[in-house]
Amino acid sequence: MNILGINAYHGDASACLIQNGQLIAAVEEERFNRVKHWAGFPSESIRYCLKIAGISPKDLDHVALSFNPKANLNRKLLFTLKQRPSLASLLDRFSKQSKSANLQEQLATACHCQPQEITAPIHTLEHHTTHLACGFFVSPFEKAAILSIDGMGDFVSTLSAAGEGNQLEYFSRTHFPHSIGYLYNAITLYLGFPAYGDEYKVMGLAPYGEPEYLEALRKIIFPKGDSFELNLDYFTHHEQGISMKWDNGAPKVAPFHSPELEKLLGPARQANSEITQKHQNIAASLQAVTEEIIFHLLNQLYQRYPCENLCLTGGVAMNSVANGKITENTAFNNVYVPVGAADNGTCIGAAFFVWHQILKQPRQFILSHAYWGSEFSDEECLLALQYHNLTPKHFEKTQMLNHVVDAICDGKVVGWFQGRMEFGARALGNRSLIADPRRCDMRDIINLKIKFREKFRPFAPSILEESVGEYFEIAQTAPFMEKVFKIRPEKRELIPAVTHVDGTGRLQSVSHTANPLYWELINTFAQRTGIPLLLNTSLNENEPIVRTPQEAIQCFLRTNMDSLVLGSYYIERSNINS
Repeated sequence: MNILGINAYHGDASACLIQNGQLIAAVEEERFNRVKHWAGFPSESIRYCLKIAGISPKDLDHVALSFNPKANLNRKLLFTLKQRPSLASLLDRFSKQSKSANLQEQLATACHCQPQEITAPIHTLEHHTTHLACGFFVSPFEKAAILSIDGMGDFVSTLSAAGEGNQLEYFSRTHFPHSIGYLYNAITLYLGFPAYGDEYKVMGLAPYGEPEYLEALRKIIFPKGDSFELNLDYFTHHEQGISMKWDNGAPKVAPFHSPELEKLLGPARQANSEITQKHQNIAASLQAVTEEIIFHLLNQLYQRYPCENLCLTGGVAMNSVANGKITENTAFNNVYVPVGAADNGTCIGAAFFVWHQILKQPRQFILSHAYWGSEFSDEECLLALQYHNLTPKHFEKTQMLNHVVDAICDGKVVGWFQGRMEFGARALGNRSLIADPRRCDMRDIINLKIKFREKFRPFAPSILEESVGEYFEIAQTAPFMEKVFKIRPEKRELIPAVTHVDGTGRLQSVSHTANPLYWELINTFAQRTGIPLLLNTSLNENEPIVRTPQEAIQCFLRTNMDSLVLGSYYIERSNINS
């Protein structure tokens, strides 16, 4: 039984394939076309999934799309009649609906076949139900409360529910135009970060400030019953929609706050201008009010469905700072945030929704790791190196681990390219840049040599799963880098490169089961230094995470990365032929 899951025409277009209830492959389109957060039809991703599964389009039994233009139709019509939104926003909505009307033709084009060859039924599923499915059906919980929160999908921003076995029970929806994701996006744009997906920058900026503007932001968003509302006086999206443009291949969002917001907070910051203490304080206030609303939703959900297990999903679930505080601020003790919490993961949710909800199959799969993407052999890595006239060293595993740790201890930044590429926004040890967390200057070194990004953004620690409680105040695993915890005070000076200004770290807990080679690398460093963690950031430079050996080499050559490991091959900058 082959089910193809697709996220199309939302940000982070993606595809996955499950066979007999087991995930086989999952990948985002941006990794192929090299455009961050691509929101078109994921043709390359679909072809990759079929290739990994060893099937042709005619072998598909079901196709599932995480977008249903008919969902919440009455709500859409009522809003249109009452609010009379602009023609531009209506045309944008109709454009998405028309694209979904010829899915069979688009799928056939992607698969290089005729439409009649695709006989599988195509299911168009409500966006947030696929978020819920990605959160719960692949979780380790037999039963759980579920909350999906994002910007907007199929006219809904928030959906609460419960899951038991292979069943979902829906509780309440928050409809357009009210959205936590829209609030965070609007203030992110106000603070001068215009790129789609820049909210994580504001989350990283927030610890530098104080919540001086919390009362002001409480005028903009506030709890209401078991949900919340926006004060629409401060926004324009309900009247004009939200427009996006492409700038040098990257999506940028036009501001959608009203003049009232600048009356409340002062003039908006211009992109690339100085970040002042005021901007830091607004970021801190935004993070604080966002956490208040999230915890309100979760506490209301617990009252409705008292269970110690929580599955949290949707784009707002990428707020790892809030995620790390849930067990301290709610009654939930066990929190699962899937690797594809944002829209990319709705392809997985759509496929498993069909498997469990439509086909009524029992659950048998847990999404416990992120390695579902492209993989390349040592031979392919060597050919790519030779194409660039590079002469690498070849090492057996133990030699390689020791050689890389030598380089890290010497203060070098090493590109680490191994195995199947990660699914999701974060590099988790297969397409990573790794460095020594003990060096105070390592953040500046990486930014100067490779990343060229804002200095306030933290780097993450990859830590042996067995050592989390030794270094962090909350001893919970975080395999997808999905939670931020306080680092124990006595450990902070030992690992300054991964300790944020507020004493926290966005950790990745690494298990030997999920990634034995990366675990062994960290363990080798631990045996050498006594520190069971490494600094880990993504192997890229202002682009999507690299997918191929060729892309990794190009990143190595155009930056000042010290060393690059491709499978069993090791190259240093000093080995580059002139």
